[in-house]
Amino acid sequence: MGRAFEYRKARIMARNSKNSKAFSKFSKEITMCVKASGPDPDTNSRLRTLMASAKSAGMPKDTIERAIKKASDKDAKDYKTVIYEGYAPNGIAVLVETATDNTTRTVANLRSYFNKKGGSLGNSGSVAFMFTHKCYFHVTPKDGIELDELELELIDCGAEEVDMDEEEIMISGAFESNGEIQKYLEENGFEIISSEFVYEANDYKELNAEQAAQVEALIEVVEEDEDVQSVFTTMQTADVEE
Repeated sequence: MGRAFEYRKARIMARNSKNSKAFSKFSKEITMCVKASGPDPDTNSRLRTLMASAKSAGMPKDTIERAIKKASDKDAKDYKTVIYEGYAPNGIAVLVETATDNTTRTVANLRSYFNKKGGSLGNSGSVAFMFTHKCYFHVTPKDGIELDELELELIDCGAEEVDMDEEEIMISGAFESNGEIQKYLEENGFEIISSEFVYEANDYKELNAEQAAQVEALIEVVEEDEDVQSVFTTMQTADVEE
C-alpha cells in the first residue's frame, strides 16, 4: 500500500465528509439515474452502486427508497449534469459538477461566487484538459484474497490501480471502464461499499497555507449552492505529497 493510495483515499473521504448536502446530492443522482434507466436496482447497475454509496454515507434505507419512488413520479424534476470550469485564486484550476434544472440560475450563481472570491469562471474546455474522468470503487476485502491476482483480473476489466488496506480495497479506472469493473466485482461476490465518479487532476499545484485558504474560501461558498454536486481542483497543500 503506497502513499499515493493513502492520499487519494484521504482526498475522496475529505471531499465526501465536507459535503453537508450529501443526502440531497444522492437524491439528485438517484433521480437522474432512475429517469435514465428505471427504478429497479436489479436491472439498473448504476442505481445499485448509488444505493450502496448513499447507505455508506449514512443515508437511511427509507430515505433512499423514498428518493427512488419520488424519482419515478412523472412530475419529478428533470435534472441534468453540467460541468462548469474556471480558476480559483493562485492559478488553481476548478471543475464544478452540477445537477441542475435551471442552467441560467446555476451559471449566474457560480460566476458571482468566483468573482467575489478572486477567481474567474471560464468557458467550456478552458481547464477540463487538466483533469481525467475516473471511477473509484471501494470494496470489502474477502478472506484469502491475493491482491496481485485480483489486480491482474481487474486490469483486464479496465482498472488502472488496485490497492488495499485493512478496511477496503480501492480500485480506480477510466470512467469508461466503470461498467466492466462493476460487473466483475458483482459476478465474483465482492461487496461494493461505495463508488464515485471523479475528475482527477493530471498534475497538482502546491500552495502554502495562506494561498490554500483563499482557494478553500471559494470552494466552500461554491459547495453551498444547491445545484452543486462536487468540486474538483488542481490544488495540493504543502504538507501533502503523492
